Amino acid sequence: MKVVIQRVSKASVTIENDTIASIGSGLLILLGIVNEDSDDDIQWLTRKISNLRIFEDEKGVMNRSLIDVDGDAIVVSQFTLHASTKKGNRPSYIKAAKPDVAIPLYESFTSHLEAVLGKKIQTGQFGADMKVELLNDGPVTIIIDSQNAE
Repeated sequence: MKVVIQRVSKASVTIENDTIASIGSGLLILLGIVNEDSDDDIQWLTRKISNLRIFEDEKGVMNRSLIDVDGDAIVVSQFTLHASTKKGNRPSYIKAAKPDVAIPLYESFTSHLEAVLGKKIQTGQFGADMKVELLNDGPVTIIIDSQNAE
């Protein structure tokens, strides 16, 4: 699993002019899934994201986690995170998991993140043409790949 995490002051997801998700301060999480991903990846990644100290403390130092600030999150499926651009100019998405594999893992990821945070997580809609708006705070953007767990 690969994620792009953006610390946001606000973020929203809209489909056909209907806002389906909206948060204030927290994280926008773009999630890319491959066939090799498993529950182990989900467990590791949700703990890592929840405890990542990327929010400022009272001294202005990034020393607080999403849990510490009681922040919100939106998870959006993003198969293009696994694009291969080695050949030509048209990206290949062959590494990205197909919906029959990706949807259950996406739903499991969201459920695990909710359990770790102890609150409801908002989501995009798998496979939909979504408009994602955000106000990146910092800006803080971090990429994590569970295949390179550190």
